[in-house]
Amino acid sequence: MDLLTILIVVAVILLGVAIGGAIAYSRARGAKSLASKPRPGIDYSPGVGDDNTVPRDTARKNVETITVPELSPEVLIDPTTTVEDFTPAVWEVEIPEPAIGRLHKLRARLARSNSVFSKGLLGLLTSGSLDQQTWDDVEATLLQADLGVAATTELIAALKVRIAQANDSSEEFMRVALREELVSLLSPSMDRTLNTDVSGRPAVVLVVGVNGTGKTTTVGKLSRVLISQDQSVLMGAADTFRAAAADQLQTWGDRVGAAVVRGPEGGDPASVAFEACSVGQAAEIDVVVIDTAGRLHTKTGLMDELGKVKRVIEKQSPVDEVLLVLDATTGQNGLVQAKIFSEVVDVTGIVLTKLDGSAKGGIVVAVQRELGVPVKLVGLGEGPDDLAPFDIDEFVTALVN
Repeated sequence: MDLLTILIVVAVILLGVAIGGAIAYSRARGAKSLASKPRPGIDYSPGVGDDNTVPRDTARKNVETITVPELSPEVLIDPTTTVEDFTPAVWEVEIPEPAIGRLHKLRARLARSNSVFSKGLLGLLTSGSLDQQTWDDVEATLLQADLGVAATTELIAALKVRIAQANDSSEEFMRVALREELVSLLSPSMDRTLNTDVSGRPAVVLVVGVNGTGKTTTVGKLSRVLISQDQSVLMGAADTFRAAAADQLQTWGDRVGAAVVRGPEGGDPASVAFEACSVGQAAEIDVVVIDTAGRLHTKTGLMDELGKVKRVIEKQSPVDEVLLVLDATTGQNGLVQAKIFSEVVDVTGIVLTKLDGSAKGGIVVAVQRELGVPVKLVGLGEGPDDLAPFDIDEFVTALVN
């Protein structure tokens, strides 16, 4: 036997010894592990995977040994009771307060926010010295209140004529003169009633505006105003781009008993508006109010879409009112918005929101002169009944008192 063979035999023997030792060691470890493992039912409670059967010494329950709690007599129902015996559920809705005279109740809120007229302007006019510097300050105050350049020039000229003719610059005279001239600037001959009283079909009110003006909220509040005037209302959720818009309208409708027609999110707003008018006519509703998606007046495509919504509605019914919702706090920027919207959908009335939070009451005058259409409604708070029909006398009285 040569040396190579001897080495191979030795290597095989050593390998066998190593494998045998490893197997013996593994068996010893396993025996030790099994002995140290907790025993189900003895060292710990059995669970799924161990022993999920009921222990043999546990008392078993059958049908006879299981008790059923007794029901009190008022819970038991007479088996002879029929469906007609139950009182039907009633859908409770709110009854909005009448809109007539609402602005009078909100006058103090308006007066506090527009102190630029009652304090700043009257303070200048009754300072005792109406020189050129004072008139320049009066002009700056009026422009700051967003009255507009043309209306400011006209108001100052009228006041100068009154003072010269009466030769009186007392506070009482100035207050009366300022009040009368502001009333004149607000064009009291304009018709501010909502055109919602039509015969043979529902009146259709289309509400438009840019994002963030409170348009959807205005639709809900407007519905409350109409319902307070004993008119039935259906709202069309044609703002299909903002996910919460339809739900928001539904909440308003549920509160006052107004139906809501809505479409799929991201759907065609014109088809939703058309369907709302169809449903309103079939149900003989008095007024259909259509909410539209807010859009920037600078976006040509979106403005064209708004024009399409109006044209599609007119295939079903004439549009009786197009209300443009403007944020009073935006000032002169609101005039640019108003002009472009009016060119696209022929605005018939303005709704000024957030007027209680603006010291720029002159925007009412400016927007009317810019468009030639009246301010019909004003928003003076966050409450559901804080949308009021615009009343010139109440508005001016709040400004100058």
